[in-house]
Amino acid sequence: MNIGKLPESVLNRSVIKQLHTVRPEVTSGPGIGEDCATVAIAEDEEFVLSTDPITGTVSDIGRLAMTISINDLASAGAEPVGVLLTVLLTPKMREAKLKHIMEQVDEACRAFNVQVIGGHTEVTEAVNQPLISVTAVGKVKKGQMISTGGAKPGMDLVLTKWIGLEGSSIIAKDHEEELLTRLPQSLIDSAKDFDQYLSVLPESRICVDHGVAAMHDVTEGGIFGALWEMGQASSVGLDVDIKDIPVRQETIEICEFYGINPYELISSGSMLIATNDGNGLVRKLDAAGVASAIIGKTNSTNDRRILNGQEERFLEPPKADALYSI
Repeated sequence: MNIGKLPESVLNRSVIKQLHTVRPEVTSGPGIGEDCATVAIAEDEEFVLSTDPITGTVSDIGRLAMTISINDLASAGAEPVGVLLTVLLTPKMREAKLKHIMEQVDEACRAFNVQVIGGHTEVTEAVNQPLISVTAVGKVKKGQMISTGGAKPGMDLVLTKWIGLEGSSIIAKDHEEELLTRLPQSLIDSAKDFDQYLSVLPESRICVDHGVAAMHDVTEGGIFGALWEMGQASSVGLDVDIKDIPVRQETIEICEFYGINPYELISSGSMLIATNDGNGLVRKLDAAGVASAIIGKTNSTNDRRILNGQEERFLEPPKADALYSI
């Protein structure tokens, strides 16, 4: 495709016509020549907004971009409403690939009941692979947004699903041939299918009903990064038993292959939660088919400790995600 804004025919044919989900709050949405959208909101509600780019993979980039951004809203206890997309394409990319990306976006819109309310598409030499940045818009009742910084001393720390889901899926898809030199096809296929677990919207709704104090989706920097960020935002200490942190065998094998730390691997699909009643929340999540475990407690110190039997280590501020070393 030629560098610059997409031609009107391509924009209409392969972008706008691929989008089908509509929301009653959106009073004007995407169209040729339209740079803004309008969204109505009730007097007792607030907008919640979040933005994220997807830069670490090309595999399923449309679906992944949507899921990660909706997870940010879910972590705040918000109901997702719409998204704004910035899609940057390379000159070598074919229109069929763009159409496929937008089909993935529309599939995610249907799954999350979210409308694309606008955005920008462009072909540019400034990127060497497709890049999508999503601004997600949600709503929450006034004063009821759940933050990362809401944890208090003495609370249970609950983790949903397993760490490393997103990173394992990305690596398995992008480096399959290399992994096959040592790992079985069945293990790699299983890891590729981890993307079915990447949404945290189902557990967020259960957590909101349960009355949790803080939620944080586990993304770049892995569980170690998420623990540090919740402790820092809440000004609390943490005691976490590393043996209680759930991790799939597929993730362990893939991380051993590349010599990376699974606890520092991007882990979208897993939610870190602080609550006064961890056991009650785990039971509710289990009843809904969401795996979870209590992995530790908050405390009134500034120490953020990872325990492993008689050994202990202190968490440090998040470093570059382990994914980027591959």
